[in-house]
Amino acid sequence: MAKATFAAGCFWGVEATFRQIPGVMSTRVGYIGGQMENPTYQQVCTDTTGHAEAVEVEYDPAKVSYEQLLNVFWENHDPTQINRQGPDWGKQYRSAIFFHSPEQEAAAKAAKEELGKSGRFSKPIATQIVAAPEFYAAEDYHQQYLEKRGLATCHIK
Repeated sequence: MAKATFAAGCFWGVEATFRQIPGVMSTRVGYIGGQMENPTYQQVCTDTTGHAEAVEVEYDPAKVSYEQLLNVFWENHDPTQINRQGPDWGKQYRSAIFFHSPEQEAAAKAAKEELGKSGRFSKPIATQIVAAPEFYAAEDYHQQYLEKRGLATCHIK
């Protein structure tokens, strides 16, 4: 098993998207990249902790590659927006890839560069690519939030 961590706006829809990918064994939503230990949802929503809402993905590299996960990440949000996605705004909604190995870092940077050169977006890619610090799992009621409510998505592409 391997781990990948992505921030692409509100974590509910991001998690639901990754859970559909064959080879993804589990997901959990949480907070990463800030200054506070064990933040709560209410604290992260103040936009003062520095954390991003993110999804930690456990996957089987024999069934799905990290590059395939990156493609899902890029396809399911607007990586040109700074500190927002759709109607949600604040640092907690930033676009970021938190890498867990030098190989993931290289793959993420190469994918970002390729996407930037593709002409798909008229603005520069704002996605941060940083080493994964400690990930703090969100409260239980956030885990598989959409699935628990019978919803497929809340994404705004």
